[in-house]
Amino acid sequence: MREIQDHWFREAKKEGYRSRAAFKLLQVLQKRPALMGRGSNVLDVGAAPGSWTQVAAKAVGPRGGVYSVDLNPISPQGLPDQVRLVTADALQIDPTEGQGPVFDVVLSDMAPATSGHPSTDHLRSVNLCNSLLDRLILWLRPGGNLVMKVFEGSEYPALLARGNAGFKRFKGFKPQASRAESVEMFLIGEGFVPDPDQAPPESVAPRRSRGWNPG
Repeated sequence: MREIQDHWFREAKKEGYRSRAAFKLLQVLQKRPALMGRGSNVLDVGAAPGSWTQVAAKAVGPRGGVYSVDLNPISPQGLPDQVRLVTADALQIDPTEGQGPVFDVVLSDMAPATSGHPSTDHLRSVNLCNSLLDRLILWLRPGGNLVMKVFEGSEYPALLARGNAGFKRFKGFKPQASRAESVEMFLIGEGFVPDPDQAPPESVAPRRSRGWNPG
C-alpha cells in the first residue's frame, strides 16, 4: 500500500500538482467527464493546499473561473488569473458576493479535524456535508454539479438519500488514488434541482475578492 501511495506522490511531483489529492479529482472527472467544462464557474471549498484548484483551473480554461476558499492560506504561486483565493470559513461567507447562485460546479474536499474516534469523525464529516448542501440553493445554479468528500459511516445512507432528492444523479465513488483503508468517499451530484420550499440558511456578509466576476 505504501508503494501505491508513493506512486501518487511521485506523479503529483512530476505533473506539478501540490498534492496527490489532485488525482482523486482527476479520477472523478475521468469517470464523469461532463461534470466540469470549459468556461465553467467553480467554487472550491476546503481548497488548501490548492491541488483541486489546479485541476479545476485547467478544466475550465481562461474563460472560466475558480473561487477557492480555505481556513488556511493558499499560495497564489503558479495559479492562473482565473483563480481567486479567499482565506475564510466557506460556511461563514457568501462566495457569490451577493449575486445569487452563480456557480456551475461546487467542489468540496472539506474534512473535520480528526479526533482519532472514527464514529465522531464520521458524524463531523456528515455535518459538514449537510451544511454544504444547505447552502447550495444560494451558490449552485440549477442543473449544476457537485463533488463532495465525506467519511463513510452509519449516517452515509441518509446523506446519499438527501443528495438523491436534490440532484438528478447522486452517487458515491472511491478513486484509486484514495488509500484502500481510508473511509473517505466522494459524492458526485449531477443536475442540481433546487427545492423551492427550502428555507435558505442565515445570510452572511459577502466576501469580496479583487477582480472576481463570476458572470
